[in-house]
Formats: sequence, structure tokens, C-alpha cells
Amino acid sequence: MRPSDPAPASQPSSPPARDRTFWPAVVALGVGGFAIGTGEFVIMGLLPEVARDLGVSIPQAGHVISAYALGVVIGAPVLAVLAAGWPRRRLLMALMALFALGNFASALAPGYLSLNALRFIAGLPHGTYFGVAVLVAASLAPPDRRAGAVGLVMLGLTSATLVGVPIAAWMGQHWGWRSAFVLVGAIAALACVLVRRGVPDLPAAQGASPL
Repeated sequence: MRPSDPAPASQPSSPPARDRTFWPAVVALGVGGFAIGTGEFVIMGLLPEVARDLGVSIPQAGHVISAYALGVVIGAPVLAVLAAGWPRRRLLMALMALFALGNFASALAPGYLSLNALRFIAGLPHGTYFGVAVLVAASLAPPDRRAGAVGLVMLGLTSATLVGVPIAAWMGQHWGWRSAFVLVGAIAALACVLVRRGVPDLPAAQGASPL
């Protein structure tokens, strides 16, 4: 090759090397989805406990679900725009950290209004996390496995409804509803550590171009 010739495009890594990167990343992203799914749905089974503890009716306690949903709706576009240029791993860690803090704080909420505000905050990273996580997983997979990679990440959300929610609800009914949010926060904190260790430090452009 002559000195004036352009450098050849980098070749994709070998399958074993790609697997060593892909699987830890997918597991980390799936754990994050598991945490979010558990945190989203567990409150539905604990409304009587929340209402009794905070001195409100069960329909009023149900407003904490609406507050979380509002956080999801507002957070998804706002955080996606604000953090569009962030490296993907840093963004995923920040989203998981915010989710963990929102749940730990929810467990410490002194009253009804503060719980609604904290559930709103906990919902902010929900949509952005899943959007970024599936893009990162797809970008790490070979072209013929990208759909499967997205499915593996979303398996965390499915597993949450089958395993995480029943366990957290059982804890909430036996040890108080606040313990369920502590569990969710702990899982989210674990996911943050796993993302730090298992997800490659992709630039924003690479993580946003899975196709």
C-alpha cells in the first residue's frame, strides 16, 4: 500500500473476542432492565400498605403510579436530548444511578407528596435507559444477531414481572413497602457496577447507529 493510500477500514473483531465483549454487556444491560421493571410494577401490589402507612385512601395512593408514569413520559425525550453527546457507558451509568437514588429516596419518603415527587424522579431515566441499552446491545452484536441482542436486553424487563415483582412485593408485605424500594435501589446499584465493568466505552455516535 502506498503512503498516499487511505488506511483500510478496521475489520470486525473475531467471534470469540466479540462474545467476550457482548455477553457481559448484555447481562449488565439486562440487570438494569430487571431493576426498572421491578421498580415500575411492584408498587401496584403494595398500594394498601402505602395507603395505610401514609394515611391516604388506596385511590390516592395510586397517584404514585401516575407520578412515575409522568416521569417516564417527560424523562425519555428530555434526557435523550440533553445527553445525546454522552458516551454510552457513562450515560447508562448515570441513568442507573439516578434510578437507584430515586428508589432509595422513595423508601425514605416522609409523606404522600414527597413520595409522589420521588416516584416522578425515579421514572425519569426509564425510557432513555431502554432506548440506549437496546442500541448499545445491537451495536455490539453481529448483524445477524442484532434482533436477538435486543431481545436479551428486554428479557430483563420480562424477568422482572415473573421474578422481581413477586419477590419485592413479598418483602413489601412482610417488612413494609419501603423495603421493596430498597431492594429495587440495590439491584439498580448492582446494574450500575455491572455496566461500568461490562459495557465498552462506546462514543455516542457508535452507540446510536445499530443498523
